[in-house]
Amino acid sequence: MTEDGPAVRVGDTGPRPVHLLFSELARPFGDDPTLDFVVKARGQWVSIETLVRTWDGDGLDTFLSSLAEDFRGWEGAHAWSSLERDLTISAEHHSGGYVHLTWGIHDRPPSEKWHFETTTVHAAGEEMRNLAAELHTFLTSTVD
Repeated sequence: MTEDGPAVRVGDTGPRPVHLLFSELARPFGDDPTLDFVVKARGQWVSIETLVRTWDGDGLDTFLSSLAEDFRGWEGAHAWSSLERDLTISAEHHSGGYVHLTWGIHDRPPSEKWHFETTTVHAAGEEMRNLAAELHTFLTSTVD
């Protein structure tokens, strides 16, 4: 939670690592299923943000939940993207029971002039379930 409403923080908040903050949930067209939020990447050497447009969250929480259910691992990468590809995720399972999530934050179409990526590491299973639950709560929060 932030002063402005619900929020989710992903990644380490230490001085050098990059962390992501999901906040400012909004329904720009009233009862329409379009759901927007802001994602910010912050770290010692980076500070960017972009508006992410989804169709009722585009199943982000379901995608993360499915990764938690596959806690024993999988081959290759699983991918997710928002409606307008302003946020993408590539998930890989690594030895030792860890999931590496590569978060891509992209400039909005049609310009797409810049692209930023950072990777967060999460224990498979319970930690991934908690992340999925936090994002589910965020995406289903009441929007004024």
